[in-house]
Amino acid sequence: DVLPSPDRPAPSVSITEIRQYLRAQDIPFHDGYSCLHTPSLFTGDRGDQPLSANAPFTLFIDKTTGSFLCTATLAEGTWQDFQANVEMRHRGVTPIPPASSEETEEEMRQAREDARCIWERALPLWELLDEKETKETKALFGISQVTDATLKRFGVRYLRTARSLVFPWFSPQDATLKGLKLLRVEKKGGTITYVEETLPHFDSYRNLFGLPLIGRRDTELVLTGWELDALALHQAAGVASLALPRGASCLPPTLLPYLEQFKRITLWLGEDLRSWEAAKLFARKLSLKRCSLVRPGNLQPRPLEALNQGLNVTKILRSALLASHKSIVSFRQLREEVFGELVNTEQVSGVKWARFPELNKLLKGHRRGELTIFTGPTGSGKTTFISEYALDLCMQGVCTLWGSFEINNVRLAKIMLTQFAGRRLEDQLELYDEWADRFEELPLYFMTFHGQQNIKTVIDTMQHAVYMYDITHVVVDNLQFMMGHEHLSVDR
Repeated sequence: DVLPSPDRPAPSVSITEIRQYLRAQDIPFHDGYSCLHTPSLFTGDRGDQPLSANAPFTLFIDKTTGSFLCTATLAEGTWQDFQANVEMRHRGVTPIPPASSEETEEEMRQAREDARCIWERALPLWELLDEKETKETKALFGISQVTDATLKRFGVRYLRTARSLVFPWFSPQDATLKGLKLLRVEKKGGTITYVEETLPHFDSYRNLFGLPLIGRRDTELVLTGWELDALALHQAAGVASLALPRGASCLPPTLLPYLEQFKRITLWLGEDLRSWEAAKLFARKLSLKRCSLVRPGNLQPRPLEALNQGLNVTKILRSALLASHKSIVSFRQLREEVFGELVNTEQVSGVKWARFPELNKLLKGHRRGELTIFTGPTGSGKTTFISEYALDLCMQGVCTLWGSFEINNVRLAKIMLTQFAGRRLEDQLELYDEWADRFEELPLYFMTFHGQQNIKTVIDTMQHAVYMYDITHVVVDNLQFMMGHEHLSVDR
């Protein structure tokens, strides 16, 4: 298929089973916020020695999926991989981290090499020869208030040829360069848009920007959706701050172990309602009891904007709302949320379609938690329309999962790619790679089912995709194929 599909959910494992297994194997563990912490199988003593409770607890097991990550060796894998390695230890064999495919290894190596070449060509902003150029560049990115000391601390550089800021991704293990993100500004009329490009491609780009600057003793953190916001926060409030690799669209579970050391996390992802919704979603992954959220509003814009306007950033952080509510709330606790909905009436009605103004009048926009059913006779264009409808949202950053039970994924991806490019690519094959590369960057995933399916398996796959990729839009095409024809009499 053209695009990555979410892996079939690994056989589900409950947190109780994980704990029972660790106890049965005499593996010491601490209960963390999103993960269980254990000594690593891949460091220290080898063979059939039991793991020591005095060893550093550098291996993290995700409570929801059972997958693990060792932050000391960067070994990662599924719950089944973990069990296989425990078995190997019992037999006196040195555990081996699960290997990724040679193809992936080669791609990552190439991406690192490309990143290194760009990094060496990029200059620190304060080293641009001309002070006028430095001022103009800073003004272009809205960072005139950000000091050279802050830029230096975070290692931000500027690539003249591409007119882009360069944010490095350093390995937390040995500080080598693993990749980078380029940010450039595009002006269309009066509007400014920021265009990002990552090396390696976004699916493998898992940088928590600012991580090497975090100390072992830091217990409080502000999590932002943008690298420039992390700079602004550190400068204005002196707090430990990190930026998520894909902003408010996704918090990959592989990053959770790096966030376990913090007793308090404040999520300040942006200034619109979608950032607020994402913050609530991410707080559930991170454990509600340690999270606070900064509510977007006129007096609480995104951190960079707050710095530029001279607002008191520390005061805004102190006013963050606790994420965890008890089962019953009073209107006083809801008061701010209700005000936010009234102020942002347009945003409350959901993500608007760019290509279907008439549809916006009917449905107002795409909102989470709503079910829309399209009906029509065979061949009337339901699939063609819905692929365009979903693509429209996907291009605006709505993470989308397709369950196409009627036509296979290759054909569906071909339809969507043609709609995305707005041209017949079969007549211009030389343009295929260019459009496929751009298409690959969309937050779009396909389920690998076809024809009639067991409904439980499909629901499990959806839940897995929601946790792994923060999916907020699921398309099922079509219900009849999914249910099979003999179920038509059942209340489905």
